[in-house]
Amino acid sequence: MEWSYWKIVCKYGHVGIRKEVSVARHLQLPAHCTLLDACKVAGEMPGVKNNGVFSGRQISLEEFLQGHREEAENLYLQKLKSHRNATA
Repeated sequence: MEWSYWKIVCKYGHVGIRKEVSVARHLQLPAHCTLLDACKVAGEMPGVKNNGVFSGRQISLEEFLQGHREEAENLYLQKLKSHRNATA
């Protein structure tokens, strides 16, 4: 199967009243997916605000791999994932 890679910047909530954190998420989707498909997937991720997709673009495999590593080091995403796993 062929893949397309996307960098989508999302606004996350739950950091205070009317405050938000913008985080770049890196997605791997089937090659036939469009920017709208990638934005829809990102918008349905846990913690993303309503209308929380800020921007998006298609990227190369190298950019995806680098971004995916950066996501693993992002403290906000680590906290979000650990909290979600603790409540599940």
